Amino acid sequence: MTKLTKKIVSALLAFGVTLSVQAAEKLYVYNWTEYVPSTLLEQFTEETGIEVIYSTFESNEEMYSKLKLTQGAGYDIVFPSSYYVSKMAKEGMLEKLDKTKLSNFKYVSKELMGQSFDPKNDYSLPYVFGLTGIGVNKAEIDPATVTSWADLWKPEYKGMVQLMNDSREVFHMALLLDGKSPNTTNPEEIKTAYERLKSLIPNVLTFNSDAPEMPFLQGEVSIGMLWNGSAYLGQKEDPNLTFIYPKEGAIVWMDNYAIPNTAKNKEAAYKFIDFLLRPESAKVVMERLGYSMPNEGVKALLPKEMLENKVLFPPKAELEKGIAQADVGDAIEVYEKYWNKLRTSN
Repeated sequence: MTKLTKKIVSALLAFGVTLSVQAAEKLYVYNWTEYVPSTLLEQFTEETGIEVIYSTFESNEEMYSKLKLTQGAGYDIVFPSSYYVSKMAKEGMLEKLDKTKLSNFKYVSKELMGQSFDPKNDYSLPYVFGLTGIGVNKAEIDPATVTSWADLWKPEYKGMVQLMNDSREVFHMALLLDGKSPNTTNPEEIKTAYERLKSLIPNVLTFNSDAPEMPFLQGEVSIGMLWNGSAYLGQKEDPNLTFIYPKEGAIVWMDNYAIPNTAKNKEAAYKFIDFLLRPESAKVVMERLGYSMPNEGVKALLPKEMLENKVLFPPKAELEKGIAQADVGDAIEVYEKYWNKLRTSN
């Protein structure tokens, strides 16, 4: 083989490799920050040859607005919270799921199926669930003195409080304290909740729904809203981080798998969901993220200390006391109006 021939063959081989890389199947995922461990993304690609393009959002509102703006283009799978599943389904934004394509569907916990936002699970399946309660740094504040959402308003906590960067969660707390439904659509009740929250602003240092345990670990805040999963992770680094279920009830939430009806690679989306439904995958998620997985097979894989942890696995009484958020229809515009006023009031 001449030198010229070798060069041509080498060039063709290189060109072929380039084409194969460019032609590699891709899956576009839109999810909460660090919601799927990178090791699982890598494993999925190794097993399937499908490259995962992972984009993140910090709130349901951000996710919904972007999908609306782009008419759902660009994403094959999204992870909306409960009340946004029903909203997006009603607006024709979601694919009706074909569960026969999910060999691991059998592992989904039946008690978490059939929720009011998707009674037949036509458009969604549960990914993770948990509760939003109160985080306290017990090195700064005695946890025994914190029993209610109302405690966040105590004047001695000025500049020490964290709130979620989520309008519905924050208003949920205030509406509970007002004795109203956290899912109210009454503009006057929402306005009254805003007035209550406005009086809390002097105490608020940060709004965080990205990694809400970090301000506690970095000593920036001493008390505030916190997800139980974030508390579980934070306690590994600092045992002083305590999680409290408020007497009015914690905020119950569930984040879900859903496929936009405009997805270009729906088959890859089903493969990804089925991969994450494996008990082995659920175990990795729970260990890395600290969130409870609605997976019947995972419990047999977990150590006793995890199974008995009341932060990782909320007590049944707290789950029953908690209230999940529901779709509030056009009233979401009222919430957003007062949320924007709240965020700019300090």
